[in-house]
Amino acid sequence: MVKGPGFYSDIGKKARDLLYKDYQNDRKFTLTTYTTSGVEITSTGLKKGNLFTTVTVDEPSPGLKTIFSFIFPDQKSGKVELQYQHEHAGISTSLGLTAKPIVNFSGVVGNNLVTLGTDVSFDTASGNLTKYNAGLSLTHSDLIASLSLNDKGDTLIASYHQNVNILTNTAVAAEFSHSFSSHENKLTIGTQHALDPLTLIKARVNNHGRATAHIQHDLSIRTRFSITAEVDTGAIDKSAKIGLALALKP
Repeated sequence: MVKGPGFYSDIGKKARDLLYKDYQNDRKFTLTTYTTSGVEITSTGLKKGNLFTTVTVDEPSPGLKTIFSFIFPDQKSGKVELQYQHEHAGISTSLGLTAKPIVNFSGVVGNNLVTLGTDVSFDTASGNLTKYNAGLSLTHSDLIASLSLNDKGDTLIASYHQNVNILTNTAVAAEFSHSFSSHENKLTIGTQHALDPLTLIKARVNNHGRATAHIQHDLSIRTRFSITAEVDTGAIDKSAKIGLALALKP
């Protein structure tokens, strides 16, 4: 596999994963399978009825990855994405599978210490740019800091992630966002810690008073069960939101 700066989606990803990944207040079931040729197929179903499916073909040629994704029953959600990773650059482009698709392009340059990139979407139906973002990531030892300007320059996001103890998978993260148009600020901080090799706990809280806890346990090497609970500390009399998830990798 080619080593490099990654892709634009990797800017701030460590912090986002700790603060948001696997947290959910729905009922979720995920099934991942692999073909003999190395194609990965992941399907995720939610209680609300949506079915997300992703097909990944990893490295048909060195540094190249192809991803097909769609949401059922949304017939317009189909998308194909190509990713190419070089030693000092990462490029990703996606195309909606419709008559007049939205085309997305993102790219980064840098190394394992500094990454700079941009993310742009173009609507072929209207002829307008629907998204343009820019981001910067800095890595030093166990610390990763990132800064991005999103929503056509309206939202500034700064994030921080640091490994505290690699042996126990203990880490902390924080994310601050500011909207220039609404002047709204949001701060989220969180942490994670492995109780044992099979059990991970996570917790987060934001400045709006929402506190969330998450625990995931590997029942086997192919089965993971997770539970999430969220409370509004400003309305403690209300019931907590509970989410359950089961992931299988046959």
